[in-house]
Amino acid sequence: MPEQSNDYRVVVFGAGGVGKSSLVLRFVKGTFRESYIPTVEDTYRQVISCDKSICTLQITDTTGSHQFPAMQRLSISKGHAFILVYSVTSKQSLEELKPIFEQVCQIKGDVDSIPIMLVGNKCDESQGREVETCDGEAVSKKWKCAFMETSAKTNHNVKELFQELLNLEKRRTVSLQIDGKKNKQQKRAEKLKGKCVVM
Repeated sequence: MPEQSNDYRVVVFGAGGVGKSSLVLRFVKGTFRESYIPTVEDTYRQVISCDKSICTLQITDTTGSHQFPAMQRLSISKGHAFILVYSVTSKQSLEELKPIFEQVCQIKGDVDSIPIMLVGNKCDESQGREVETCDGEAVSKKWKCAFMETSAKTNHNVKELFQELLNLEKRRTVSLQIDGKKNKQQKRAEKLKGKCVVM
């Protein structure tokens, strides 16, 4: 199948059980499932705006196991942006992202221009937290990538995560908002621009 140039490919990496699929399914379908089903590799598509035209956001949800190194390398070489997910309830899951990040650097070369987001998922589980927010921030500073904490379960920061990732793309303009289809709030905000409103 020939590669479509108007695809924008986002790859989601992370250890098994950190909630990669839950984040992707919550974003694409608005659903959350309690049961854990290990992923080999799934791809989801969403229509987005890219350089004022419409393109496909292709999200590759990868396996959490290390059994498929060739698939991992292929995903990295084809990816335009990367989401590295760990669970705030597992220090080990953050550690496991290090070799993946190093492989992204090795395959992509200069990662300064590549959108990479470090994501601490399951932030709703404050009882079992092993990784503090400041620890995640420290790793993201070291890796020079963006950072966010999310909860696929409560839908906290899920849409924001994907929008923020697209905002990091400097080579072209990509947005979840399809041009021409402004939501009511945006329209109202534009109407009110330059007008004084007494509250």
